[in-house]
Amino acid sequence: MKIGIFTDSFKPYTSGVVTSICTFREELERLGHDIYIFAPSYPGYNENEDGVYRYYSVPSPTNPDYTLALPIFPGMNNLLKRLDLDVIHVQSPFTMGRVGLHYARRYDIPIVFTYHTLYDQYVHYVPVAQDLARDVTIKYSKHFCNQCDHIIVPSREVEAILDNYDIKTACTVVPTGVPIEKFRNGDNKWLRNHYDIPEQNRILLFVGRLTKEKNLDFLLDAFKNIRDEAPATTLVLTAQGPLEGELKKKARNLGFSLEQDVIFTGALPFDTLVNVYYSADLFVFSSVTETQGLVLIEAMAAGLPVVAVKAYGVQDMVDDGVNGYLTSCAVEPFAAAVCRLLRDENTRRRFSRNALTKADSLSSHNMAKRLEEVYQQLDSGRRRRRNRVKELIGWFGS
Repeated sequence: MKIGIFTDSFKPYTSGVVTSICTFREELERLGHDIYIFAPSYPGYNENEDGVYRYYSVPSPTNPDYTLALPIFPGMNNLLKRLDLDVIHVQSPFTMGRVGLHYARRYDIPIVFTYHTLYDQYVHYVPVAQDLARDVTIKYSKHFCNQCDHIIVPSREVEAILDNYDIKTACTVVPTGVPIEKFRNGDNKWLRNHYDIPEQNRILLFVGRLTKEKNLDFLLDAFKNIRDEAPATTLVLTAQGPLEGELKKKARNLGFSLEQDVIFTGALPFDTLVNVYYSADLFVFSSVTETQGLVLIEAMAAGLPVVAVKAYGVQDMVDDGVNGYLTSCAVEPFAAAVCRLLRDENTRRRFSRNALTKADSLSSHNMAKRLEEVYQQLDSGRRRRRNRVKELIGWFGS
């Protein structure tokens, strides 16, 4: 099949959405499909990647790492006629999502939408009338969903949310899988070899964006409590984002050294990130706005138990008391859960084994096969519809 991916973010930008696109693309190509990506351009970034088409873009006013595509691409109609896509799969309901929807309707191509993000949870970026913005966002998302032929959601919790929105479009749960084979081996000394982490310290790891919705102020406050009980502990934040300066300042104000206590590594390439996961003892996750939390499964693929805030998207990934602990969004219980695992080596090892099992069940290959089934059903439906139209034309013409 020929599949067109329309997305508002792509490499070199780093996010769960970008990781999802790249992971599914790789697995679907292994299954014999042709994948074409339509995405924003980024200043200074050049690539030699076949099948990637860049729209002219401008920097986002709220996030300098992010660009906003302008929905103009000279020759797009001729390009799509040449590609002859079987399915269009959009990754957001906004600019590139609308572009994908436009061409899907124009050329009678089935359209799939992955509901990656709880968009109403991001209205804190709107400076005024946030309640109104939340209502408008929900109505907009609902309207877009009802114009699509199928919706992919990364967790059952998101599926339930869409049910509450009274969305009529059929929905399938397909989490982004993890390329398990890339996690078979890792360097468990990588962080200590590259940073000044005391040999006796246990390492807590967070991976993600340094943004407000990741709730990292909370994580730093919780780490303060953790250090009171377990002084030989280091927190590593492998991420980049607009709050980096503020978070570093807060860490210093809490009395932490940025060389040994709270370490900011910045964004790292995937091969290096695998080594970072292997170097840690526990994965800590404070976000309350996830639809899946892909990094949770990546951490488990490296055998890391998880302590996370019990929130949307997280509960499908972390089994409380099996491969990690889920807590309320309160500093004391979160810190206590981390300290409990740091003290109890037997439980930590059991959680580690269970984490590997969980990750195996969500392999990228298995999830791509599930997505492939959705594509094939939609393509079969389109072919049946076109055949009926041809039969009717033939009947009237006879």
